[in-house]
Amino acid sequence: MMQPFFALRSVSARRSGKLLARLVLVASLTGCTTLKHTAVDKLGDALAAGGTTFSADDDPQFIASAAPFSLKMMESLLAERPQHRGLLLATASGFTQYGYAFVQQEADELAATDVAAASARRDRARRLYLRARDYGLRGLAVTHADFAKKLRADPRAAVTVCRKDDVPLIYWTAAAWAAAIAVKKDRPDLIAELPQMEALLDRALALDETFDRGAIHTLLISYEMARASAPGDPTVRARHHFDRAVALGGGHEASPLVALAEAVCVAQQDRTRFTELLTTALALDADARPGSRLVNLVMQRRARRLLDGIDDLFLPAAEPDPAPSVTPVTTRP
Repeated sequence: MMQPFFALRSVSARRSGKLLARLVLVASLTGCTTLKHTAVDKLGDALAAGGTTFSADDDPQFIASAAPFSLKMMESLLAERPQHRGLLLATASGFTQYGYAFVQQEADELAATDVAAASARRDRARRLYLRARDYGLRGLAVTHADFAKKLRADPRAAVTVCRKDDVPLIYWTAAAWAAAIAVKKDRPDLIAELPQMEALLDRALALDETFDRGAIHTLLISYEMARASAPGDPTVRARHHFDRAVALGGGHEASPLVALAEAVCVAQQDRTRFTELLTTALALDADARPGSRLVNLVMQRRARRLLDGIDDLFLPAAEPDPAPSVTPVTTRP
């Protein structure tokens, strides 16, 4: 569902720590608040500028260990500069992706053997998603006053003020919100917020369907299967988004393949297509597009787990009815 993975982390933790220490030291020695804010802004800009330090890594577990430091650093910087839009975006996207790739994934893997542990991790993932959502809403409020309040009052009207340069914030806010709702589905108050999330997602699609190589379409593959407000066949809508995501990703992204397999093939009990999609995802060369290496490795891990548990997702094939027995007819001489 989430892609590209950690694309907004452009400065390594070690380099960021040294830069922060140097800048804050200068500011503290001079006692100048303006200089301190300038230092924080410069580091915030560097962290939010984009790059592939994280997304091109080939070791997801290493990134799982490094990401919390980066996220807490950004939260510390936001305490000094709470309206730094780039930092708010980076923090929203970072918490969303960390929650999905390293907390919810672990929960999903534990579900078959330890229900209590899986439930606890899903609760933690939801807290991370809600933190991400709130950072995203704060980022949108920097240029659109009282955005969260207006969104809750009239979602469709509120999002009309958003423009193309808001799409990254819109997307990550919606993605975090959707993940928080879906991770356990035991919070009626969150389910009641679907209209806000949906309005954001639809606005992002209308403004820039190409965002991050089809990330909006990939998210919509899953959401269309649960959307209650749209007419027509949800599988047709989901497949349309799949086709667009594959085209925009150039066939190098595993995420659309896994999303269609989970959202559509399981619902339709199409075991053959499910297997084909996940086998294709596993066959992708994660090194072919370095900027997508980490997200592809994470999604390939998910694909392997889904294939390993295929018998739990699909009903056994019906056995054909036995041919009726025929009693030979004999004639008496």
